Amino acid sequence: MLKLSVVVPFYNVQTYAPDALKSLELNARGDFEFLLVDDGSTDGTTALLERAARELPGAVHLRHERNAGLATARNTGLDAARGEYIAFLDGDDWLAPGHLARTLAAIEALSCDFVRTDHVRCTGRARSVQRVPYGPESVVADPRTGILPAGRTTSVDYPYAWAGMYHRRLLDRGLLHFTDGLRTAEDRPWIWRLHREAESFAPVGLPGIFYRQGVSTSLTQIGDERRLDFVHAFDQVLAETAADREFDLLLPKAVRTYCAIIAHHVGSIERFQPAVAKKLRSMSAAALGRMPQDVLDHALDSMDADRATLLRRLRRRASGASAAPVATPAGVRA
Repeated sequence: MLKLSVVVPFYNVQTYAPDALKSLELNARGDFEFLLVDDGSTDGTTALLERAARELPGAVHLRHERNAGLATARNTGLDAARGEYIAFLDGDDWLAPGHLARTLAAIEALSCDFVRTDHVRCTGRARSVQRVPYGPESVVADPRTGILPAGRTTSVDYPYAWAGMYHRRLLDRGLLHFTDGLRTAEDRPWIWRLHREAESFAPVGLPGIFYRQGVSTSLTQIGDERRLDFVHAFDQVLAETAADREFDLLLPKAVRTYCAIIAHHVGSIERFQPAVAKKLRSMSAAALGRMPQDVLDHALDSMDADRATLLRRLRRRASGASAAPVATPAGVRA
């Protein structure tokens, strides 16, 4: 068995893919494989990946004929992975030389299910280190301790799949796949499931992944309907958390986080296309109506006045429609 499989989806990132591929070359080892998933690119990305498959040690080129989204592209890589450990990288980001070997050494030394790493956020020329919101470092813990408290940023609020490394036993247990068809927020149900169902984890620092923020092709920069998939993602978080043995402890965190994300999107609604903005309000109001209302009351009481006022206004729109389910988009399945 190979030691490490790195899943790297690419979609129309010909400007940035050379940086990602060069960084993989500077991390290559004879027992590493790089699963380069071309998610139906229509620019020069495909040619870059075909060349990498010939020249980059350990590279395997996998291609979707049509764009299926980040979640499904990652799943394609996971299905092909042969490594004892799994890592992720996005095609518009890059790694520091030797980062994968250092992270692998850390997870092997700790002998835990998964580790979480810090990362460097890159906005233009600006650089800032983003820390895993959990401590202390390099101490193995129960992943459930990374969920609470509800009113503070915790490890489940740091959902980036590429900020860590994962033992294959999680893949074999079905904990590493993403919800097919989710086009954004795909990592939210994923990180919650890991923290609820894995047995051990540790933060290890090691800020060797460079996350490129503000890329024009990123869904975070596009105001179309794909961004509304956060509703389906958080509906999944709530449904799965409600079925957990400690649902009474965990639901307040899930509800409060969902509320914060709704407030964030509605608070910047001018970024959305007009028809999408209207749908965002409607879907957000319906989502508030579906939440456990007593838990929602406590969540709103704990939030700052501006967000609480915005959410209460939306909640009033949901009266009489709280039982109406949100339609699942085509292709989305758990």
